Amino acid sequence: MKKFLLALLFLPLTAMASDEVYLDHAPVNLDNYASIQRGARLFTNYCLSCHSADYMRYNKLEDVGLTPDQIKNNLIFVDGKKVGDTMTIAMRPDDAKKWFGSAPPDLSVITRSRSPDWVYTYLRSFYADPTRPTGWNNTVFDKVAMPNVLWSLQGKQVLKKAGEDGAKPEFELAEPGKLTPDQYDAAVGDLVNYLTWMAEPNKLQRMEIGVYVLVFLGLFFVLTYFLKKEYWKDVH
Repeated sequence: MKKFLLALLFLPLTAMASDEVYLDHAPVNLDNYASIQRGARLFTNYCLSCHSADYMRYNKLEDVGLTPDQIKNNLIFVDGKKVGDTMTIAMRPDDAKKWFGSAPPDLSVITRSRSPDWVYTYLRSFYADPTRPTGWNNTVFDKVAMPNVLWSLQGKQVLKKAGEDGAKPEFELAEPGKLTPDQYDAAVGDLVNYLTWMAEPNKLQRMEIGVYVLVFLGLFFVLTYFLKKEYWKDVH
């Protein structure tokens, strides 16, 4: 009976462990504006046709060093779009669901909901799978409906060994892409860096203000402490 109860106790933990996937560390550096700019270019070229970013305005990219003309000439590909507009798409959710089986999610805060490491590993874990409707599958998101939109850069890789219980899967590059594996990893790192910045563009400013607030509270605490001692010095 005791063994049975222990088995029931650890069953949920075992189930959770079996669902674990290996995640690489994403090279996120929000101080690297050049990386964020390169990531924004990849995002608008390869992601924005299907995935929207409704909470992001193009002109927010001025915060990372781009001018309005650079944004307009290099990142906006839809006629009538203005630099102050949000990153919406023309594809309707009903049409997307019909074509892909489900509407592609908005990516405004994808790295906050999934984590930068998850997105970084996911974009590098597509492999050719002829059993899938799109011809692609993913070790991080099994049977994903999304095709490998970056395959022309990465090339076509095949799965040699599936990662189990959190182990790292093994791939083999069957057909090279425009970039070498190291170059592709760097490009995905730039894209994830941009997605992480886009999820909270004011994060660095918020953290800087937070430091000043903590310093102020520390000084205020010291003054309050001595004021308290002065008020209570004659109380016995």
